[in-house]
Amino acid sequence: MRLLVTGGAGFIGSNFIRYMLNKYATYQIVNVDALTYAGNLENLRDIEMNPNYSFVHADITDAVKMNRILQSGVDVIVHFAAESHVDRSILNPSTFLQTNVMGTQVLLDAAIKHKVRKFMHVSTDEVYGSLGPTGFFQETTPLSPNSPYSASKASSDLLVRAYHETFGLPIHITRCSNNYGPYQFPEKLIPLMIINAIEDKPLPVYGDGQNVRDWLHVEDHCAALDLVLHNGRDGEVYNVGGNNERTNIDIVKSILSALNKPDDLIQFVTDRPGHDRRYAIDATKIRTELGWSPKYSLDVGLQQTIQWYLHHKDWWERIRSGAYRDYVKIKSPFQTRDTVSDEP
Repeated sequence: MRLLVTGGAGFIGSNFIRYMLNKYATYQIVNVDALTYAGNLENLRDIEMNPNYSFVHADITDAVKMNRILQSGVDVIVHFAAESHVDRSILNPSTFLQTNVMGTQVLLDAAIKHKVRKFMHVSTDEVYGSLGPTGFFQETTPLSPNSPYSASKASSDLLVRAYHETFGLPIHITRCSNNYGPYQFPEKLIPLMIINAIEDKPLPVYGDGQNVRDWLHVEDHCAALDLVLHNGRDGEVYNVGGNNERTNIDIVKSILSALNKPDDLIQFVTDRPGHDRRYAIDATKIRTELGWSPKYSLDVGLQQTIQWYLHHKDWWERIRSGAYRDYVKIKSPFQTRDTVSDEP
C-alpha cells in the first residue's frame, strides 16, 4: 500500500509515520509537509533513510504540486496537515482558513482526479464546542466550534463529508481528544509545562485552571487510526478519546510533582477569548466496532512523556533556538512544503 501523509513532520503525523513503518514492512509512505513553524523533520530523523519513506516539501494549498505527487500513484491519503494552535487562530484567522479549508479542498479534488482509494481526515473534538460538567461528545453531537481554529476544522470535516456524498469518495473522519507524548511542539500545554518546570521558569495557566480535557497518548491515537484505516466503515466518523479527563491545573501540578518542583512556579494568566470549558469523548463506537482501547493511562503516559523531554533536551532546545529549521537544508536529497499538529 502507498500512503500519502500530509503534515507528517508535525507531532501526530510524525508519530503515525513511525508507527506505520514499524508495523507494516511493505507499506510505502510519502510525507508531504510545508514545514511551517511546527513542522520539524528532526521528528523523523530515525527513519529518514528507510527505503519505504520519502519526503516532499510542498504546501497542500498548491494544487499543481498535489496533483503532481498523486500522479505517481497513491492508494490512501491520511490528512493531518493543519494550522492547529487556538491562540494563533485568534490572532490570524485567515491563515487557518487558507490551510485547513482550502488546503483540504485541494487535496479532495486531487484525490478524486487520481482515483485515490481512501481519504482519511484526522480532525479534533474541538469541532463539537464546549461541554458542561456532564455528558460526552458522540459522533452525532452537532458541530458547534468556538474558535477560528475549530471552525476551520469543522469546515474541513464538512467538506470531506460532502465529497463523499456528492462524488462517492471513500472517506473516514476521526475526531480525537487532546494528544500528548514524544515530539510535541513546545507551545502545547504538556511540553510547555514540562520544559518550564525543568528550567524553574513560571508555568502560565489560563484563567482558574479548571478547564477539562480528555488526554490521549499519541501512540494510542496512532493505533486507532491504523484500525480505522484498515477496518473502518466507509463514510463514518469515529471519535477517539483516552478516557482521561483532567483539569489543566491538575495536569500542571502532576508535572511539578513528578519533577520535584514547587507549586509556586504556577502563574495564573488572563484567560483566552472563547476558551472551551470541557471536552470529553465517548469512544464507544471505535471500541465496539473495531476493538480499539487505549493502552496508556494518563499517569503512566505522562510519566513516560516527562522522561522523554528530560532525555531529549537537545531536541527542544533546537526548536527554541530555531536551529531545527536548518535541518531541511542539510537533508537534500529530500525535495522539499506547510503544516502543524494538535490542539490535539
